[in-house]
Amino acid sequence: MDGGFWRRTPAVTATVVQAEYSGQLSADKHPLPSPQHADQPGSPIEQEPVSEPRAPTPRTTGSLAHQRFAALLSAPTVDLVQLQKLSWKGIPPQYRPTAWQLLMGYLPLSASRRTPTLQRKRKEYADWKQQTFARGDGALDKQLWHQIQIDVPRTSPGSPVFQNPLVQRSLERVLYCWAARHPASGYVQGINDLLTPFFSVFLEDAAIAEAELEHVEADSFWCLTKLLDGIQDNYTHAQPGIQRQIVKLKELVMRIDRPLALHFESENIEFIQFAFRWINCLLMRELSLASIVRMWDTYLAEQNGFSNFHIYVCAAFLLKWSKRLQQMDFQEIMEFLQRPPTLDWTAADVELLLSEAYMFKCLYHDAPHHLS
Repeated sequence: MDGGFWRRTPAVTATVVQAEYSGQLSADKHPLPSPQHADQPGSPIEQEPVSEPRAPTPRTTGSLAHQRFAALLSAPTVDLVQLQKLSWKGIPPQYRPTAWQLLMGYLPLSASRRTPTLQRKRKEYADWKQQTFARGDGALDKQLWHQIQIDVPRTSPGSPVFQNPLVQRSLERVLYCWAARHPASGYVQGINDLLTPFFSVFLEDAAIAEAELEHVEADSFWCLTKLLDGIQDNYTHAQPGIQRQIVKLKELVMRIDRPLALHFESENIEFIQFAFRWINCLLMRELSLASIVRMWDTYLAEQNGFSNFHIYVCAAFLLKWSKRLQQMDFQEIMEFLQRPPTLDWTAADVELLLSEAYMFKCLYHDAPHHLS
């Protein structure tokens, strides 16, 4: 293997990323958290400095972001590239439902086509739902329906919205209809988690009443379908997509932070023991729903954000705790990674995580022989 790239590539640390962010976030009065690890990845050799790839500028001030989104989304035809660029930095809540549906490819970019498209897709889902549930719950696949009914009450248990019986019933219908239409994969635990950001965003301005939920339910079904179409091999038999991504994550961590990777080996830590859930549920059980929604703004703006870019986010997430983890034994590491201390994370923490992931992607994604 040609090791020249790795010798020429400078170390990337949270300090580098903080320098990128400090000037931008200070104007918005969002203090940056102190870097949680300052480990130099690998063993860089002294050399002439090489320019660092720059992450997309952090979020703009509120009024400017609102103006840009308002102008962009009110255009007769939305400029998708510009929408992706703006969305990477975070989408204002009132524009998020439309922006997500455009970025998912659910809504057409042409404003004149959106209303008829919504009417057609919502009717298509309503017809499918009626056909599926016309004979009552007793006519459904009992094993599938039973599993969904077990999982839905466990979905976002701390959220009053997702403990509402009407919302839970709506979630159950979406999951069952999706599974029935995708027999190659069927329903897998974790898909229920991936549905909640869509409901959360689309319910932003909707009352929790059966009539209003119909549109949210239909839109969430189609957006979930779009999302899972891009990562479907994560949920087919033996979940080969997740297995491949775990291998990539392990290789990536070995490149960036060899001491941590070797410590894991010495403690007999296998990446599948913690990373399977990180990939299967897209870190939804490690972070708050608000943090996940903000992350998905960026994922939707990235090419293959829910697969390729997510691996770099997982690497950045793990490396945040590198120094602490290297002082732990097997049991302590597993307990820590199952319940990482993220309850008090702010928007600034999420943005720093995304920026570190972007840096890793720029440095390592196209590196020779890496992640192949």
